[in-house]
Amino acid sequence: MESLKILLFNWRCWLNPNMGGAEVFTREVLSKWARSGHDVTFFTSKFDGCKSDEIVDGVRILRRGNWLSVYWKARSYYSKYFRTEKFDIVIDEINTRPFLTPKFINNGERIFALIHQLAREYWFYETPFPISYIGYHILEDRWLKSYVDVPTVTVSESTRRDLLNLGFKKVFVVSEGLNFKPLDHVPQKHIHPAIAYVGRLKKAKRPDYAIKAFKIVKEKVPDAELWIIGDGYFAKKLGKQTVKGVKFFGNLSSVVRRELVKKCWVLVNPSVREGFGLNVVEANALGTPCIAFDVAGLRDAIVNYETGLIIKSENIRDLAEGIIKVLTDEEFRIKLSHGALAYSRRFSWDKVADEFMKVIRSAYA
Repeated sequence: MESLKILLFNWRCWLNPNMGGAEVFTREVLSKWARSGHDVTFFTSKFDGCKSDEIVDGVRILRRGNWLSVYWKARSYYSKYFRTEKFDIVIDEINTRPFLTPKFINNGERIFALIHQLAREYWFYETPFPISYIGYHILEDRWLKSYVDVPTVTVSESTRRDLLNLGFKKVFVVSEGLNFKPLDHVPQKHIHPAIAYVGRLKKAKRPDYAIKAFKIVKEKVPDAELWIIGDGYFAKKLGKQTVKGVKFFGNLSSVVRRELVKKCWVLVNPSVREGFGLNVVEANALGTPCIAFDVAGLRDAIVNYETGLIIKSENIRDLAEGIIKVLTDEEFRIKLSHGALAYSRRFSWDKVADEFMKVIRSAYA
């Protein structure tokens, strides 16, 4: 099949210390496209110690500007250089603020949007008033109006519905993948009931909810432990919420992180919303079920009462009661662990890259 010349814009690359699940998606898809013979260029921002230009996994990476200036740098670089390179496809990967490619891509390239999730509630958790109010009620909707006629890929049905409600006409769901093989069987778990929180320590991820719920859990399960894996600006404040049994591990390598999650009895993800919840599927592949609130992305990643629990309210006590149920009901926990492991086998980055490419080829057929 004919190879394509592809350009993708994103504010961060997967080598950036602040990378997240969206950048994992980007790395896996672009590198697999490059190995399939496509010509792939990735324009993104700089970070301390990075190279301005390099080729990684067959992908040409160009870094210009910082996390703020990368947006106008992209427009300028396109005008000076990219416009003459004759790309077939331009992908605008949107993390709250878009590159507004429909306003300056003008040499016959076919534009696609890639939106993992909307910011929505994030504005109130991560930005001060009045920016939060302006962002939630004005900015995000206004930015995204430029894309309503652009074929758009997202990673969950929840975000697809959000986008359709904003007037988007063509939205395709391409789920997340796994970059390691799921275990053959549910492994031996830690001797004490261990709960894992895995993710960046920031307000919108609500790791403080995990600690507050854990305080309630300790009343019923005194030997329980909460392992917090990850780092972020919220770490210092969380560290002051001293509770016996809480252990902070900071950032870990993928290998060490997986070894810890494999030993845990359950993963807890109290985030206000996610694109899909990549850490949920990764935990499932290690035989660990997940408990989360009924929010966008996480309701898509968990099959309720089969691979974990979805807590319908966003109440800390209800979250704690869900954790207690999993820790104390061995038969139920074993059922969830087996269900989670089986479910994880559906996910593959090869499948994701193939499905995304099918969307690209079919959208303009």
